Amino acid sequence: MTCPDKPGQLINWFVCSLCIPRVCKLWSSRRPRTRRNLLLGTACAIYLGFLVSQVGRASFQHGQTTERGAPHSRDISKVLFPEIPLDGTLAPPESQDNGSTLQPNVVYITLRSKRIKPANIRGTVKPKRRKKYAVVSVAPRQEALVKPSFILQEVAQAADAEVPGYAQGYLTKVGERPWRVLRGPGIRSGVSNLRQPRARESNIRIYSESAPSWLSKEDIRRMRLLADGEVASILPAVSKSGAHLLVLEGSTSGSVPGCGPSPCGLLKQPLDMSEVFAFHLDRILGLNRTLPSVSRKSEFIQDGHPRPIILWDSSLASASNDSHSSVKITWKTYQKSLKQKCWLNGRVPRPEWGCTEIHHHEWSKMALFDFLLQIYNRLDTNCCGFRPRKEDACIQNGLRPNCDDQNSVTLAHIIQRKNDPRHLVFINNKGFFDRSEDNLNFKLLEGIREFPDSAVSVLKSQHLRQKLLQSLFLDKVYWESQGGRQGIEKLIDVVEQRARILVTYINAHGVKVLPMNE
Repeated sequence: MTCPDKPGQLINWFVCSLCIPRVCKLWSSRRPRTRRNLLLGTACAIYLGFLVSQVGRASFQHGQTTERGAPHSRDISKVLFPEIPLDGTLAPPESQDNGSTLQPNVVYITLRSKRIKPANIRGTVKPKRRKKYAVVSVAPRQEALVKPSFILQEVAQAADAEVPGYAQGYLTKVGERPWRVLRGPGIRSGVSNLRQPRARESNIRIYSESAPSWLSKEDIRRMRLLADGEVASILPAVSKSGAHLLVLEGSTSGSVPGCGPSPCGLLKQPLDMSEVFAFHLDRILGLNRTLPSVSRKSEFIQDGHPRPIILWDSSLASASNDSHSSVKITWKTYQKSLKQKCWLNGRVPRPEWGCTEIHHHEWSKMALFDFLLQIYNRLDTNCCGFRPRKEDACIQNGLRPNCDDQNSVTLAHIIQRKNDPRHLVFINNKGFFDRSEDNLNFKLLEGIREFPDSAVSVLKSQHLRQKLLQSLFLDKVYWESQGGRQGIEKLIDVVEQRARILVTYINAHGVKVLPMNE
Protein backbone atom coordinates (compact mmCIF):
# COMPACT_ATOMS: atom_id res chain seq x y z
CA MET A 1 0.00 0.00 0.00
CA THR A 2 1.41 3.34 -1.09
CA CYS A 3 1.62 6.04 1.53
CA PRO A 4 -0.08 9.26 0.54
CA ASP A 5 2.20 12.28 0.00
CA LYS A 6 -0.21 15.16 0.63
CA PRO A 7 -1.69 16.26 3.97
CA GLY A 8 -5.24 16.02 2.67
CA GLN A 9 -4.76 12.45 1.49
CA LEU A 10 -3.20 11.47 4.85
CA ILE A 11 -6.25 12.76 6.69
CA ASN A 12 -8.63 10.94 4.38
CA TRP A 13 -6.68 7.69 4.72
CA PHE A 14 -6.57 7.95 8.51
CA VAL A 15 -10.27 8.70 8.90
CA CYS A 16 -11.25 5.90 6.56
CA SER A 17 -9.08 3.38 8.45
CA LEU A 18 -10.85 4.27 11.67
CA CYS A 19 -14.41 4.74 10.45
CA ILE A 20 -14.93 1.75 8.15
CA PRO A 21 -14.02 -1.02 10.64
CA ARG A 22 -15.90 0.67 13.44
CA VAL A 23 -19.06 1.10 11.38
CA CYS A 24 -18.96 -2.52 10.26
CA LYS A 25 -18.43 -3.69 13.86
CA LEU A 26 -21.34 -1.59 15.14
CA TRP A 27 -23.79 -2.89 12.64
CA SER A 28 -22.68 -6.49 12.90
CA SER A 29 -22.53 -6.74 16.72
CA ARG A 30 -25.44 -7.05 19.06
CA ARG A 31 -24.57 -4.10 21.23
CA PRO A 32 -27.39 -1.73 21.97
CA ARG A 33 -27.63 1.18 19.49
CA THR A 34 -27.07 4.11 21.79
CA ARG A 35 -27.27 7.74 20.70
CA ARG A 36 -23.48 8.11 20.64
CA ASN A 37 -23.06 5.16 18.37
CA LEU A 38 -25.78 6.42 16.05
CA LEU A 39 -24.18 9.86 15.78
CA LEU A 40 -20.76 8.43 15.14
CA GLY A 41 -22.07 6.15 12.48
CA THR A 42 -24.01 8.89 10.78
CA ALA A 43 -20.91 11.17 10.67
CA CYS A 44 -18.84 8.43 9.14
CA ALA A 45 -21.52 7.78 6.50
CA ILE A 46 -21.67 11.47 5.55
CA TYR A 47 -17.91 11.68 5.25
CA LEU A 48 -17.82 8.61 3.04
CA GLY A 49 -20.46 10.21 0.79
CA PHE A 50 -18.36 13.34 0.55
CA LEU A 51 -15.32 11.34 -0.53
CA VAL A 52 -17.34 9.57 -3.23
CA SER A 53 -18.58 12.91 -4.63
CA GLN A 54 -15.03 14.34 -4.75
CA VAL A 55 -13.80 11.35 -6.71
CA GLY A 56 -16.67 11.70 -9.21
CA ARG A 57 -16.03 15.42 -9.79
CA ALA A 58 -12.29 14.88 -10.35
CA SER A 59 -12.98 12.21 -12.95
CA PHE A 60 -15.56 14.44 -14.73
CA GLN A 61 -13.12 17.39 -14.98
CA HIS A 62 -10.42 15.11 -16.33
CA GLY A 63 -12.80 13.93 -19.07
CA GLN A 64 -13.65 17.49 -20.10
CA THR A 65 -9.97 18.39 -20.32
CA THR A 66 -9.30 15.51 -22.65
CA GLU A 67 -12.21 16.38 -24.94
CA ARG A 68 -11.52 20.14 -25.26
CA GLY A 69 -7.88 19.79 -26.19
CA ALA A 70 -5.31 22.52 -26.83
CA PRO A 71 -7.49 25.59 -27.61
CA HIS A 72 -8.85 25.65 -24.03
CA SER A 73 -5.73 24.53 -22.24
CA ARG A 74 -5.03 28.08 -21.12
CA ASP A 75 -8.35 28.49 -19.31
CA ILE A 76 -8.29 25.00 -17.77
CA SER A 77 -4.83 25.58 -16.45
CA LYS A 78 -6.06 28.63 -14.65
CA VAL A 79 -8.70 26.55 -12.86
CA LEU A 80 -6.77 23.36 -12.13
CA PHE A 81 -3.39 24.95 -11.45
CA PRO A 82 -3.93 28.34 -9.87
CA GLU A 83 -0.58 28.21 -8.17
CA ILE A 84 1.39 28.00 -11.42
CA PRO A 85 2.86 31.38 -12.47
CA LEU A 86 2.00 32.77 -15.88
CA ASP A 87 5.38 34.21 -16.76
CA GLY A 88 7.10 30.99 -17.79
CA THR A 89 9.49 30.88 -14.81
CA LEU A 90 9.10 27.16 -14.17
CA ALA A 91 12.15 25.19 -15.16
CA PRO A 92 11.92 22.04 -17.33
CA PRO A 93 12.30 18.63 -15.68
CA GLU A 94 15.85 17.66 -14.78
CA SER A 95 17.57 14.74 -16.51
CA GLN A 96 19.28 11.94 -14.64
CA ASP A 97 22.77 10.75 -15.32
CA ASN A 98 21.58 7.60 -17.11
CA GLY A 99 19.70 9.68 -19.73
CA SER A 100 16.21 9.08 -18.38
CA THR A 101 14.02 11.99 -17.49
CA LEU A 102 12.25 12.23 -14.19
CA GLN A 103 8.46 12.42 -14.48
CA PRO A 104 7.22 14.06 -11.30
CA ASN A 105 3.54 14.64 -10.78
CA VAL A 106 3.84 18.35 -11.70
CA VAL A 107 2.55 19.78 -14.97
CA TYR A 108 4.87 22.35 -16.58
CA ILE A 109 2.89 24.95 -18.51
CA THR A 110 4.24 28.18 -20.07
CA LEU A 111 1.53 30.78 -20.61
CA ARG A 112 1.79 34.26 -22.09
CA SER A 113 0.05 37.05 -20.26
CA LYS A 114 -2.89 38.34 -22.29
CA ARG A 115 -2.73 42.05 -23.13
CA ILE A 116 -5.90 43.69 -21.87
CA LYS A 117 -7.05 46.50 -24.18
CA PRO A 118 -9.22 49.15 -22.50
CA ALA A 119 -12.74 49.42 -23.80
CA ASN A 120 -13.33 52.36 -26.13
CA ILE A 121 -16.56 53.72 -24.74
CA ARG A 122 -18.38 55.77 -27.33
CA GLY A 123 -18.42 59.42 -26.50
CA THR A 124 -15.44 59.37 -24.13
CA VAL A 125 -12.74 59.75 -26.78
CA LYS A 126 -12.46 63.12 -28.48
CA PRO A 127 -12.23 62.60 -32.23
CA LYS A 128 -9.38 64.13 -34.16
CA ARG A 129 -10.37 67.14 -36.20
CA ARG A 130 -9.10 66.86 -39.73
CA LYS A 131 -9.46 69.28 -42.58
CA LYS A 132 -11.96 68.15 -45.16
CA TYR A 133 -11.24 68.42 -48.82
CA ALA A 134 -13.77 68.25 -51.59
CA VAL A 135 -13.14 66.04 -54.59
CA VAL A 136 -13.96 67.70 -57.86
CA SER A 137 -13.68 66.81 -61.50
CA VAL A 138 -12.20 69.24 -63.97
CA ALA A 139 -13.24 69.11 -67.59
CA PRO A 140 -10.89 69.85 -70.53
CA ARG A 141 -10.16 73.48 -71.38
CA GLN A 142 -11.08 74.44 -67.85
CA GLU A 143 -8.96 76.22 -65.26
CA ALA A 144 -8.35 74.96 -61.76
CA LEU A 145 -6.49 76.59 -58.87
CA VAL A 146 -4.40 73.84 -57.30
CA LYS A 147 -1.26 73.25 -55.32
CA PRO A 148 1.46 70.82 -56.41
CA SER A 149 0.71 68.36 -53.63
CA PHE A 150 -2.90 68.15 -54.72
CA ILE A 151 -1.96 67.01 -58.23
CA LEU A 152 -2.01 63.30 -58.84
CA GLN A 153 0.89 61.62 -60.58
CA GLU A 154 -0.80 61.49 -63.98
CA VAL A 155 -1.87 65.13 -63.84
CA ALA A 156 1.53 66.27 -62.62
CA GLN A 157 3.30 64.61 -65.52
CA ALA A 158 0.85 66.11 -68.02
CA ALA A 159 1.29 69.59 -66.56
CA ASP A 160 5.08 69.17 -66.22
CA ALA A 161 4.86 69.93 -62.52
CA GLU A 162 7.67 69.21 -60.10
CA VAL A 163 5.92 67.25 -57.40
CA PRO A 164 7.97 65.44 -54.75
CA GLY A 165 7.23 61.76 -54.35
CA TYR A 166 5.97 62.06 -50.78
CA ALA A 167 3.54 64.84 -51.72
CA GLN A 168 1.78 63.21 -54.62
CA GLY A 169 -1.90 62.87 -53.85
CA TYR A 170 -1.56 64.20 -50.29
CA LEU A 171 -2.06 67.48 -48.52
CA THR A 172 0.28 70.43 -48.57
CA LYS A 173 3.81 69.91 -47.30
CA VAL A 174 6.34 72.44 -46.11
CA GLY A 175 8.35 74.16 -48.81
CA GLU A 176 5.83 73.80 -51.62
CA ARG A 177 5.31 76.35 -54.33
CA PRO A 178 2.36 78.77 -54.10
CA TRP A 179 -1.00 78.30 -55.80
CA ARG A 180 -1.01 78.43 -59.57
CA VAL A 181 -3.45 77.96 -62.42
CA LEU A 182 -3.51 74.74 -64.45
CA ARG A 183 -5.27 75.01 -67.77
CA GLY A 184 -7.11 72.62 -70.01
CA PRO A 185 -4.31 70.75 -71.81
CA GLY A 186 -2.67 69.88 -68.53
CA ILE A 187 -5.83 68.54 -66.91
CA ARG A 188 -7.59 65.73 -68.69
CA SER A 189 -11.18 64.75 -68.17
CA GLY A 190 -10.17 61.19 -67.33
CA VAL A 191 -8.65 62.31 -64.01
CA SER A 192 -11.53 62.84 -61.62
CA ASN A 193 -9.78 62.71 -58.24
CA LEU A 194 -8.32 66.20 -58.32
CA ARG A 195 -8.41 67.53 -54.79
CA GLN A 196 -9.06 71.16 -54.04
CA PRO A 197 -9.41 72.76 -50.63
CA ARG A 198 -12.88 73.63 -49.54
CA ALA A 199 -14.11 77.11 -50.28
CA ARG A 200 -13.21 79.45 -47.46
CA GLU A 201 -15.89 80.40 -45.01
CA SER A 202 -17.69 83.64 -45.71
CA ASN A 203 -17.05 86.58 -43.41
CA ILE A 204 -20.82 87.16 -43.30
CA ARG A 205 -22.12 84.60 -40.81
CA ILE A 206 -25.73 83.45 -41.08
CA TYR A 207 -26.29 80.30 -39.03
CA SER A 208 -30.09 80.42 -38.95
CA GLU A 209 -32.48 79.67 -41.78
CA SER A 210 -32.81 83.33 -42.73
CA ALA A 211 -31.12 86.65 -42.10
CA PRO A 212 -32.58 89.22 -39.67
CA SER A 213 -35.82 90.73 -40.93
CA TRP A 214 -34.42 94.27 -41.11
CA LEU A 215 -31.77 93.17 -43.64
CA SER A 216 -33.09 92.48 -47.12
CA LYS A 217 -31.79 89.77 -49.44
CA GLU A 218 -30.15 92.49 -51.49
CA ASP A 219 -28.36 93.77 -48.37
CA ILE A 220 -27.00 90.30 -47.61
CA ARG A 221 -25.86 89.80 -51.19
CA ARG A 222 -24.04 93.13 -51.22
CA MET A 223 -22.46 92.50 -47.83
CA ARG A 224 -21.07 89.18 -49.04
CA LEU A 225 -19.80 90.82 -52.19
CA LEU A 226 -17.90 93.43 -50.16
CA ALA A 227 -16.61 90.95 -47.58
CA ASP A 228 -15.64 88.02 -49.80
CA GLY A 229 -15.31 89.39 -53.34
CA GLU A 230 -11.94 89.09 -55.04
CA VAL A 231 -10.15 92.39 -55.73
CA ALA A 232 -9.49 92.86 -59.42
CA SER A 233 -7.76 96.25 -59.21
CA ILE A 234 -7.28 99.30 -57.00
CA LEU A 235 -8.14 102.83 -58.04
CA PRO A 236 -7.19 106.01 -56.19
CA ALA A 237 -10.20 107.78 -54.70
CA VAL A 238 -10.55 111.54 -54.58
CA SER A 239 -10.40 111.89 -50.81
CA LYS A 240 -8.17 113.55 -48.26
CA SER A 241 -8.53 110.60 -45.89
CA GLY A 242 -6.52 108.26 -48.10
CA ALA A 243 -9.40 105.98 -49.07
CA HIS A 244 -9.03 103.50 -51.92
CA LEU A 245 -11.56 102.36 -54.47
CA LEU A 246 -11.49 98.58 -54.86
CA VAL A 247 -12.74 97.10 -58.09
CA LEU A 248 -14.25 93.71 -57.24
CA GLU A 249 -14.58 90.75 -59.55
CA GLY A 250 -18.06 90.24 -60.91
CA SER A 251 -20.61 92.15 -62.91
CA THR A 252 -23.06 94.90 -62.11
CA SER A 253 -26.00 92.87 -63.32
CA GLY A 254 -29.12 93.37 -61.26
CA SER A 255 -29.30 96.22 -58.80
CA VAL A 256 -25.65 96.24 -57.69
CA PRO A 257 -24.23 99.66 -58.56
CA GLY A 258 -20.66 99.80 -59.74
CA CYS A 259 -17.95 102.09 -61.04
CA GLY A 260 -18.10 100.64 -64.55
CA PRO A 261 -18.66 97.04 -65.63
CA SER A 262 -17.64 95.74 -62.17
CA PRO A 263 -18.86 96.50 -58.64
CA CYS A 264 -16.65 98.66 -56.44
CA GLY A 265 -16.15 99.37 -52.78
CA LEU A 266 -14.68 102.38 -51.02
CA LEU A 267 -12.05 101.18 -48.54
CA LYS A 268 -11.59 103.65 -45.68
CA GLN A 269 -9.24 103.98 -42.72
CA PRO A 270 -9.40 101.80 -39.56
CA LEU A 271 -10.60 104.84 -37.56
CA ASP A 272 -13.78 104.84 -39.64
CA MET A 273 -14.97 101.45 -38.39
CA SER A 274 -18.09 103.07 -36.92
CA GLU A 275 -19.42 103.14 -40.50
CA VAL A 276 -20.26 99.45 -40.09
CA PHE A 277 -22.14 100.07 -36.83
CA ALA A 278 -24.01 102.93 -38.50
CA PHE A 279 -25.17 100.70 -41.35
CA HIS A 280 -26.69 98.11 -39.01
CA LEU A 281 -28.28 100.76 -36.80
CA ASP A 282 -29.85 102.38 -39.86
CA ARG A 283 -31.42 99.11 -40.95
CA ILE A 284 -32.69 98.26 -37.45
CA LEU A 285 -34.36 101.66 -37.08
CA GLY A 286 -36.06 101.20 -40.45
CA LEU A 287 -34.48 104.29 -42.01
CA ASN A 288 -32.71 102.52 -44.91
CA ARG A 289 -30.65 105.52 -45.88
CA THR A 290 -27.08 104.23 -45.60
CA LEU A 291 -25.04 102.22 -48.11
CA PRO A 292 -24.05 98.63 -47.21
CA SER A 293 -20.82 98.54 -45.25
CA VAL A 294 -18.72 95.68 -43.86
CA SER A 295 -15.29 95.22 -42.34
CA ARG A 296 -12.52 93.67 -44.36
CA LYS A 297 -8.85 92.87 -43.97
CA SER A 298 -6.99 94.05 -47.03
CA GLU A 299 -4.31 91.79 -48.41
CA PHE A 300 -2.35 94.60 -50.05
CA ILE A 301 -2.09 96.79 -46.90
CA GLN A 302 0.87 96.00 -44.68
CA ASP A 303 -0.60 96.89 -41.27
CA GLY A 304 -3.21 94.11 -41.50
CA HIS A 305 -5.83 96.09 -39.57
CA PRO A 306 -9.46 95.61 -40.64
CA ARG A 307 -11.01 98.52 -42.46
CA PRO A 308 -14.56 99.45 -43.42
CA ILE A 309 -15.50 99.04 -47.04
CA ILE A 310 -18.64 100.81 -48.30
CA LEU A 311 -20.44 99.90 -51.49
CA TRP A 312 -19.80 102.40 -54.25
CA ASP A 313 -23.09 103.63 -55.66
CA SER A 314 -22.81 105.23 -59.08
CA SER A 315 -26.42 106.41 -58.89
CA LEU A 316 -25.57 109.12 -56.36
CA ALA A 317 -25.73 112.66 -57.59
CA SER A 318 -22.46 114.49 -58.10
CA ALA A 319 -21.26 116.58 -55.18
CA SER A 320 -19.48 119.91 -55.06
CA ASN A 321 -15.87 120.16 -53.97
CA ASP A 322 -16.40 122.54 -51.06
CA SER A 323 -19.38 121.03 -49.19
CA HIS A 324 -19.34 117.51 -50.68
CA SER A 325 -23.09 117.85 -51.19
CA SER A 326 -25.36 117.43 -54.17
CA VAL A 327 -27.41 120.43 -53.02
CA LYS A 328 -26.10 123.64 -51.50
CA ILE A 329 -28.00 124.72 -48.42
CA THR A 330 -27.03 126.90 -45.47
CA TRP A 331 -28.12 126.56 -41.87
CA LYS A 332 -30.55 129.47 -42.24
CA THR A 333 -32.17 127.99 -45.34
CA TYR A 334 -32.34 124.61 -43.64
CA GLN A 335 -34.19 126.00 -40.63
CA LYS A 336 -36.60 127.89 -42.89
CA SER A 337 -37.40 124.77 -44.92
CA LEU A 338 -38.17 122.84 -41.71
CA LYS A 339 -40.85 125.39 -40.85
CA GLN A 340 -42.39 125.21 -44.31
CA LYS A 341 -42.49 121.38 -44.31
CA CYS A 342 -41.48 121.13 -47.92
CA TRP A 343 -43.16 118.49 -50.08
CA LEU A 344 -45.22 117.16 -47.17
CA ASN A 345 -48.41 115.38 -48.28
CA GLY A 346 -47.52 116.06 -51.91
CA ARG A 347 -47.79 119.84 -51.54
CA VAL A 348 -45.63 121.72 -54.01
CA PRO A 349 -43.63 124.44 -52.19
CA ARG A 350 -43.60 128.05 -53.24
CA PRO A 351 -40.40 129.63 -54.56
CA GLU A 352 -40.14 132.07 -51.64
CA TRP A 353 -40.10 129.24 -49.12
CA GLY A 354 -36.52 128.37 -50.00
CA CYS A 355 -37.25 124.64 -50.27
CA THR A 356 -34.99 122.16 -51.98
CA GLU A 357 -36.01 118.94 -53.69
CA ILE A 358 -35.57 117.03 -50.43
CA HIS A 359 -38.69 115.83 -48.63
CA HIS A 360 -39.43 117.24 -45.18
CA HIS A 361 -39.29 113.87 -43.40
CA GLU A 362 -35.75 113.22 -44.60
CA TRP A 363 -34.38 115.86 -42.26
CA SER A 364 -36.11 114.26 -39.27
CA LYS A 365 -34.58 110.89 -40.07
CA MET A 366 -31.12 112.40 -40.47
CA ALA A 367 -31.34 114.34 -37.19
CA LEU A 368 -32.36 111.25 -35.22
CA PHE A 369 -29.65 109.13 -36.81
CA ASP A 370 -26.91 111.74 -36.31
CA PHE A 371 -27.84 112.30 -32.67
CA LEU A 372 -27.58 108.63 -31.73
CA LEU A 373 -24.10 108.39 -33.27
CA GLN A 374 -23.15 112.06 -32.62
CA ILE A 375 -22.26 112.64 -36.26
CA TYR A 376 -21.55 116.34 -36.65
CA ASN A 377 -20.05 116.59 -40.17
CA ARG A 378 -23.46 117.21 -41.83
CA LEU A 379 -25.53 119.57 -39.69
CA ASP A 380 -22.80 121.04 -37.47
CA THR A 381 -19.59 121.16 -39.45
CA ASN A 382 -18.10 123.86 -37.20
CA CYS A 383 -18.70 121.89 -33.97
CA CYS A 384 -20.78 124.66 -32.46
CA GLY A 385 -23.10 122.40 -30.47
CA PHE A 386 -20.51 120.64 -28.29
CA ARG A 387 -16.97 120.90 -26.97
CA PRO A 388 -14.73 119.39 -29.64
CA ARG A 389 -11.38 117.74 -29.14
CA LYS A 390 -8.13 118.49 -30.89
CA GLU A 391 -8.61 115.42 -33.08
CA ASP A 392 -11.96 116.58 -34.47
CA ALA A 393 -12.04 117.80 -38.06
CA CYS A 394 -13.45 121.21 -37.15
CA ILE A 395 -10.40 121.94 -34.97
CA GLN A 396 -7.98 120.52 -37.51
CA ASN A 397 -9.49 122.69 -40.24
CA GLY A 398 -9.78 125.80 -38.06
CA LEU A 399 -13.60 126.05 -38.31
CA ARG A 400 -14.32 126.45 -34.62
CA PRO A 401 -14.23 130.32 -34.54
CA ASN A 402 -17.01 130.51 -37.18
CA CYS A 403 -19.77 129.76 -34.67
CA ASP A 404 -20.63 133.46 -34.32
CA ASP A 405 -22.30 133.51 -37.74
CA GLN A 406 -24.01 130.13 -37.88
CA ASN A 407 -26.69 131.18 -40.38
CA SER A 408 -24.12 131.34 -43.15
CA VAL A 409 -22.59 127.96 -42.41
CA THR A 410 -23.13 125.54 -45.27
CA LEU A 411 -24.30 122.02 -44.55
CA ALA A 412 -22.04 119.23 -45.80
CA HIS A 413 -22.42 115.67 -47.09
CA ILE A 414 -26.05 116.19 -48.14
CA ILE A 415 -26.37 113.62 -50.93
CA GLN A 416 -29.31 112.57 -53.12
CA ARG A 417 -29.70 110.06 -55.90
CA LYS A 418 -29.93 111.17 -59.50
CA ASN A 419 -33.20 109.37 -60.08
CA ASP A 420 -34.64 110.08 -56.61
CA PRO A 421 -33.93 113.65 -55.44
CA ARG A 422 -36.66 113.54 -52.75
CA HIS A 423 -34.71 111.18 -50.49
CA LEU A 424 -31.31 111.47 -48.87
CA VAL A 425 -28.45 109.00 -48.77
CA PHE A 426 -26.39 109.06 -45.60
CA ILE A 427 -22.66 108.95 -46.39
CA ASN A 428 -19.57 109.52 -44.22
CA ASN A 429 -21.29 108.11 -41.15
CA LYS A 430 -18.35 108.17 -38.78
CA GLY A 431 -19.81 108.14 -35.29
CA PHE A 432 -18.30 108.94 -31.90
CA PHE A 433 -18.90 106.70 -28.89
CA ASP A 434 -16.55 108.47 -26.47
CA ARG A 435 -18.61 111.62 -26.02
CA SER A 436 -19.99 112.02 -22.51
CA GLU A 437 -23.64 112.69 -21.73
CA ASP A 438 -23.00 116.29 -20.67
CA ASN A 439 -21.33 116.99 -24.03
CA LEU A 440 -23.97 115.69 -26.44
CA ASN A 441 -24.69 117.80 -29.49
CA PHE A 442 -28.34 118.87 -29.19
CA LYS A 443 -27.85 121.36 -32.01
CA LEU A 444 -28.52 118.43 -34.34
CA LEU A 445 -32.15 118.36 -33.12
CA GLU A 446 -32.80 122.06 -33.54
CA GLY A 447 -35.90 122.80 -35.63
CA ILE A 448 -37.04 119.15 -35.74
CA ARG A 449 -40.71 118.76 -34.69
CA GLU A 450 -41.41 115.20 -35.92
CA PHE A 451 -39.63 111.87 -35.70
CA PRO A 452 -40.37 108.59 -37.51
CA ASP A 453 -42.46 106.22 -35.43
CA SER A 454 -40.65 103.15 -36.80
CA ALA A 455 -37.39 104.33 -35.26
CA VAL A 456 -38.80 105.67 -32.01
CA SER A 457 -40.75 102.46 -31.39
CA VAL A 458 -37.51 100.49 -31.59
CA LEU A 459 -35.85 102.85 -29.12
CA LYS A 460 -38.74 102.45 -26.68
CA SER A 461 -39.18 98.69 -27.07
CA GLN A 462 -35.96 97.83 -25.20
CA HIS A 463 -35.04 95.40 -27.99
CA LEU A 464 -32.36 97.61 -29.49
CA ARG A 465 -29.53 95.73 -27.76
CA GLN A 466 -30.73 92.34 -28.87
CA LYS A 467 -31.18 93.43 -32.47
CA LEU A 468 -27.78 95.13 -32.63
CA LEU A 469 -26.04 92.06 -31.25
CA GLN A 470 -27.83 89.82 -33.71
CA SER A 471 -27.09 92.10 -36.64
CA LEU A 472 -23.45 92.93 -35.87
CA PHE A 473 -22.65 89.26 -35.29
CA LEU A 474 -23.11 88.69 -39.02
CA ASP A 475 -19.94 90.68 -39.75
CA LYS A 476 -17.25 88.35 -38.47
CA VAL A 477 -14.31 90.71 -39.03
CA TYR A 478 -16.03 93.66 -37.35
CA TRP A 479 -17.16 91.51 -34.40
CA GLU A 480 -13.64 90.28 -33.75
CA SER A 481 -12.02 93.69 -34.32
CA GLN A 482 -14.14 95.22 -31.54
CA GLY A 483 -13.18 92.55 -29.02
CA GLY A 484 -16.12 90.21 -29.47
CA ARG A 485 -19.33 90.55 -27.55
CA GLN A 486 -17.72 92.36 -24.64
CA GLY A 487 -16.52 95.19 -26.87
CA ILE A 488 -19.78 95.35 -28.82
CA GLU A 489 -21.76 95.57 -25.59
CA LYS A 490 -19.85 98.72 -24.61
CA LEU A 491 -20.79 100.42 -27.86
CA ILE A 492 -24.42 99.41 -27.43
CA ASP A 493 -24.41 100.80 -23.89
CA VAL A 494 -23.55 104.22 -25.27
CA VAL A 495 -26.25 104.12 -27.96
CA GLU A 496 -28.88 102.87 -25.50
CA GLN A 497 -28.12 105.73 -23.12
CA ARG A 498 -28.43 108.25 -25.94
CA ALA A 499 -31.70 106.62 -27.00
CA ARG A 500 -33.14 107.14 -23.50
CA ILE A 501 -32.02 110.77 -23.61
CA LEU A 502 -33.64 111.23 -27.00
CA VAL A 503 -36.94 109.72 -25.80
CA THR A 504 -36.85 112.08 -22.82
CA TYR A 505 -36.21 114.99 -25.20
CA ILE A 506 -39.18 113.96 -27.34
CA ASN A 507 -41.50 113.86 -24.34
CA ALA A 508 -40.19 117.07 -22.84
CA HIS A 509 -40.43 119.15 -26.05
CA GLY A 510 -43.66 117.70 -27.36
CA VAL A 511 -42.09 116.37 -30.55
CA LYS A 512 -44.56 114.36 -32.60
CA VAL A 513 -43.96 110.74 -33.61
CA LEU A 514 -45.47 110.13 -37.02
CA PRO A 515 -45.39 107.37 -39.67
CA MET A 516 -42.92 108.33 -42.38
CA ASN A 517 -43.26 105.58 -44.94
CA GLU A 518 -43.75 107.68 -48.04
